[in-house]
Amino acid sequence: MSGHGTLERVELGRGGPVVGVQGLGCMGMSEFYGETDESAARATLDAALAAGVTLFDTADAYGRGANEEFLAPFVAAHRDEITLATKFALERGEDPRHRGIRNDPPYIRRAVEASLRRLGTEVIDLYYMHRRDPAVPLAESVGAMAELVREGKVRHLGLSEVTGAELREAYEVHPIAALQSEWSLFSRDVEDSAVGAAAELGVAFVPYSPLGRGFLTGAFADAGKDLEAGDYRKDQPRFTGDNARANAELLAPVREIARARGASPAQIALAWVHRRAEVHGLTVVPIPGTRKPGRVEENAAAARIALSEAELALLEPIAARVAGDRYPDMTSTAVAREE
Repeated sequence: MSGHGTLERVELGRGGPVVGVQGLGCMGMSEFYGETDESAARATLDAALAAGVTLFDTADAYGRGANEEFLAPFVAAHRDEITLATKFALERGEDPRHRGIRNDPPYIRRAVEASLRRLGTEVIDLYYMHRRDPAVPLAESVGAMAELVREGKVRHLGLSEVTGAELREAYEVHPIAALQSEWSLFSRDVEDSAVGAAAELGVAFVPYSPLGRGFLTGAFADAGKDLEAGDYRKDQPRFTGDNARANAELLAPVREIARARGASPAQIALAWVHRRAEVHGLTVVPIPGTRKPGRVEENAAAARIALSEAELALLEPIAARVAGDRYPDMTSTAVAREE
């Protein structure tokens, strides 16, 4: 099946890969969001490509490598049609709660070789540092990543959850094609420094969780009741208790705009993210995750919704009113290192 959707194509960074203006986050196809259905997930990959999605995003930490292995057959069948992105840095052990961060050059080399093997490919199109370890000089980490480009194992470099200052520092070592961080109606801290730096350098922005991990779809308001066992959102501050109830009320203008347009709340939330490209003068390619073919088609259609200034004004106050942090522990995010 070849991609034949109508998504606009954009360039990730200066001289970077040309991709559909919306990508697909594949994390939930292996873990974190409860039980998975492999056949439905594979159908979702095909539906995404048919809709014009060409950027497929994974990481070695997702399912402890299982997500990369899951994608391998799809990669093999469509290698020349897709842009394959994966990440290193999150080290996971037997304890499911453990998240170590490794940015040292020897670790990076081991990580890329393992990802190439699991993905069944000779080259990764976009290789991200998933999280920053401040104990390792950024120049050392990016320098090691740059070596992978020179060796032909990686085509382009990306960073995730870094500050504007860190992005500039990294770019001095090697061009960065994309910065991936959380950005949505519920999460706008990246606008403090990272977005401006990306626009200045010509780095594309790839928002993860552009639907607030599903909260912005309006599908649930109480994690304890609405999410199945094994769903990690049950422990996320924004999904629990009074926070969840308060945040659910913030969706009123999203629903109002959706009703008026005959769209879904998810489409309005994604349309807002796409509009950031014009507002901030940079390329923006969100990567909403889903495991349902119908949902990926709905999400792709959001790229064609142009919100009016009046609608944007209704949505503007939401982020400042959100209750709860993005994670129970924010120490590994860029927010913790903002000056």
